[in-house]
Amino acid sequence: MLSFTARRSVVRASFIRNFSSARIAMTEGAINETGDKFAEKERAQENLYIKKHEAEQLKKLRERLQQQKETLDQLEKDITESQNKNQS
Repeated sequence: MLSFTARRSVVRASFIRNFSSARIAMTEGAINETGDKFAEKERAQENLYIKKHEAEQLKKLRERLQQQKETLDQLEKDITESQNKNQS
C-alpha cells in the first residue's frame, strides 16, 4: 500500500507544471523584424482578409436579426388576432 502511494505521488509530481510569471515575448519572426515591404504587404493583406470576413459575418447576423424581427412581428400579429377572436 505504501509503495503504491509513493509511486502515485511521484507520477503526479512529474505531471505538475511549474508556474512561471515570466512573459513570453511574442515576436513576428525574424523576417518581419526587419520591417521590410514584404512584411508590411503581408500584414495589410491579412488585415484586409479579416476585415472582409468580419463584414460577411456582420451581414449574416443582420440578415438573421431581420428574419427574427419578421417572425416576432408575425407572432405578435397572430396573438392579437387570436385575442380579438376570443373577445368577440
